[in-house]
Parts: sequence; C-alpha cells; structure tokens
Amino acid sequence: MRILIVEDDVNLNRQLADALKEAGYVVDQAFDGEEGHYLGDAEPYDAVILDIGLPEMDGITVLEKWRGDGKTMPVLILTARDRWSDKVAGIDAGADDYVAKPFHVEEVLARIRALIRRAAGHASSEIVCGPVRLDTKGSKATVRGVPLKLTSHEFRLLSYLMHHMGQVVSRTELVEHMYDQDFDRDSNTIEVFVGRLRKKIGNDLIETVRGLGYRMQAPGNGN
Repeated sequence: MRILIVEDDVNLNRQLADALKEAGYVVDQAFDGEEGHYLGDAEPYDAVILDIGLPEMDGITVLEKWRGDGKTMPVLILTARDRWSDKVAGIDAGADDYVAKPFHVEEVLARIRALIRRAAGHASSEIVCGPVRLDTKGSKATVRGVPLKLTSHEFRLLSYLMHHMGQVVSRTELVEHMYDQDFDRDSNTIEVFVGRLRKKIGNDLIETVRGLGYRMQAPGNGN
C-alpha cells in the first residue's frame, strides 16, 4: 500500500513517514501544496494524509483540484484542534476523514487502515482468503494459523492482492503501489515475488491471468 503525506512541518512529516514505513507502507512525502497536488495528480496512492495549512497552495484547494480531476483516493486531512470550520470545509471538499492536531500517530495509522479497508470493500481489520489471514492492524499474516515469514516486498504484495481479492491486478499496478516514486521500478521483479509468495501460502491462491496480471481468491471462488 502506497501513501502520500503532504505536510510542511518537516519533523511531523518525517514522524508520520517513519511510522507508516514501520507499519509496512510505501511512503512519498511532499512539503507544500503545489508539490503535493502534483504527486497526487501524477501518482496512484491508496490514501493521502493532507495538512490544511500548507504553503504555495492550501490543502482545501489541493483537495478540490484532485476531486475536480476525478481523483478518488481516500484523503485524511490534518486540522487545527480549534478550527472546526476547517473540518467542515475539508469534508465538503471531498475529505474522507480528519484528525485534529496535536494527535497520536497511532490514531492516524488506525484511520488510514480503516480508509484503505473501506475503499477496498472490507469492514474488518482482518482479511481472509482461504487459509490465509491478513491482520491489517498488526501488519502480519498467517496461513492455517502459522505466522508467515515475509520480506517487506512480499508483505506489500500479499496485502495489496488481499485488499483487492477477486480482482485482476496488473503488474504495472502492483509496481506502482509497492514502490515509492524514487525507486528503480522493474515489473519483472513482480514475477519473482509472486513465485516466492506462492511457495509460502500455496500455489492455488494466486492465479496468473495471462496478459492481464494476477488475481487472488480462495479455491472454488472463481467465476
């Protein structure tokens, strides 16, 4: 899962980025509204953390431009605690949720998890596909109750496929959501990670859809 943080407070931006990376997310960072708008317009994100008070272009304008251009990624806005009008303006502009400053980073992580789950159609913090269980809260997975030992890339791949169970996901989409903007991306490596993942969870859960990509679903749930 790939997250964009748009926050001009360097220390807060770094704090959020470190916490998200520790939780297994891929993170891109912007420090003003113009840069944030550009990244959100040009790159695919699973969720965005957007501060309202930004230099160059304020957060409300950034959000309105994204929504006006048809961008539908979940957006969590950061507001000042005593500015209820910012919360209303943010929600009206298309925000999905908000957190008032100062806040606990754990609350932001919980809200981001919830936004991503809901966007993918999952209500619970645990996603199940056959014998595989993904604990989005704990950033861990098990197969038949046994903890899976996964590299960071394998976990990101499994998480994305499980969030989009039953859907065909292209290699390009996987690459875009597994690596940040500065990573030297190579879609051929996806085959390697899929192969490793199949060995750990079973070959029958991830289907190769020739010419299109991959689809994860429990055996017997095919069309």
